[in-house]
Amino acid sequence: MSIDNVAIIGAGLSGLALALALHQQGIPCTIYEARSAPLNIGGAIMLSPNALRILDHLGVYTRILPEAYSFDHLYFRSADDTPLDTYEFGSVSKYNYQGMRIYRHILIRELSAMVHDAGILIHYQKKFSHVRAESPTDVTWEFVDGTSASATCLVGADGIHSNVRKYLYPDLEPHFTNAVGVTAAIPTSQLGLTSEPPYPLPVTILNPKHGAFVLAPQHPTGSVCLIGRQKHSPNLTRPQWTSLLTSPDKKWCLDFLRENTSSYPEIVQRAVSTIDIETINIWPFYVVPKLGSWRSEGGRVVVLGDAAHAIPPSAGQGVNQAFEDIFTFSLVVGRCGGGGNGRLARGLKVWQKGRQERVDRVLGLNAQIDRRRMPRRPGEEDVKGEEEPFELEWLYKPDFGEMVAGWLVVEGL
Repeated sequence: MSIDNVAIIGAGLSGLALALALHQQGIPCTIYEARSAPLNIGGAIMLSPNALRILDHLGVYTRILPEAYSFDHLYFRSADDTPLDTYEFGSVSKYNYQGMRIYRHILIRELSAMVHDAGILIHYQKKFSHVRAESPTDVTWEFVDGTSASATCLVGADGIHSNVRKYLYPDLEPHFTNAVGVTAAIPTSQLGLTSEPPYPLPVTILNPKHGAFVLAPQHPTGSVCLIGRQKHSPNLTRPQWTSLLTSPDKKWCLDFLRENTSSYPEIVQRAVSTIDIETINIWPFYVVPKLGSWRSEGGRVVVLGDAAHAIPPSAGQGVNQAFEDIFTFSLVVGRCGGGGNGRLARGLKVWQKGRQERVDRVLGLNAQIDRRRMPRRPGEEDVKGEEEPFELEWLYKPDFGEMVAGWLVVEGL
């Protein structure tokens, strides 16, 4: 089994970055995107040193740094505004990178430009439909428009509601966590902060009864601030969610953001005093049930990123783990993709094992953070040790080239 060319379904962050990573390995690839143009909307995302190290290797980091808001810590404070805890999200001295908040559309823009400069084709308005046939040497699939294409490997980088994943797991549906994030953007000046002493941002203000309220600057100067809360929600169907997300009526979001804010510090009350309804976003949090395999039985179809393991945003690791997927995948394919005697199949098996171990550890970190952020349910008790400091070197510091080499050496590859 060998890989001579890769077809990538999805021109989002994962698909574009995967194309650049494969290009570095000398592996031809083509991207197919359902939309008619690059995505030019979306709020800010958080990138931690593990992902920034990868983006630096791909040549993206220096292009986006001037347009990002950089920071080292997320802060936790109590309902009476007492400092509780800090969560490290970056450090130049420890990890070589600060944490970063950057608008999704900026990263899409720069990745798309680099893909174009590399001569990698992106075909827009090509929505994946289904796999037609998979052989020992290639895979053929159809698009919704009735056309078809073939490659030696098809990668689904098409998100949490992946159509490519349906080929591997026809009946699998993402699991709604019964939590939804409601956010808006305001001028940071609205917070009424004084310079002395400086108020720590980004901050999560914890209220045992009403949950967490988040304040997170964005824009290079920090002049814009995201505000948001998590809301427990009934399990709506995907069509119901689509209707809710696209509805122009967002008054309930305004009401929720302002609900019980008298139980929070004055900074929260100032934050919600004026909100432009056009800046409101609603994010239902889904997870993908743990998959037995991220590739088809024939090995020619692979899923990664949210298609393989959608992660709730508690630790800010969703897109960061997707970048880990694409980079390590490209290294494994680069090292094993031209070999016979099951070399690539063995390489992809050990790739998934190594990646799943890290994803599982991130999910454990998410659970620890969620216990701090969400209000206690009736009868729910504190968990011993949950307030201990987070240990994050394992997450932020790895050398992924060494990591992949270690995985493969164990398998004799």
